[in-house]
Amino acid sequence: MFTHILLVNQWQTWVIILVVVLLLFGATRLPALAKSLGQSAKVFRKEIKSDDTDEAPTASSDQPADKK
Repeated sequence: MFTHILLVNQWQTWVIILVVVLLLFGATRLPALAKSLGQSAKVFRKEIKSDDTDEAPTASSDQPADKK
């Protein structure tokens, strides 16, 4: 029932969240927080993209190993 209230008044919910964040962190620290969040997202996207392109092909298990 509580989630229904949050979904109906979505813009009011975001205003309340913004006010709480302002009270917790203060207006002077918010730009630094946003900058670090943006840099983290940029690094994350870069690592995801490089992980997809750098993935080496795995060895095929169709061939049996050499017997000694």
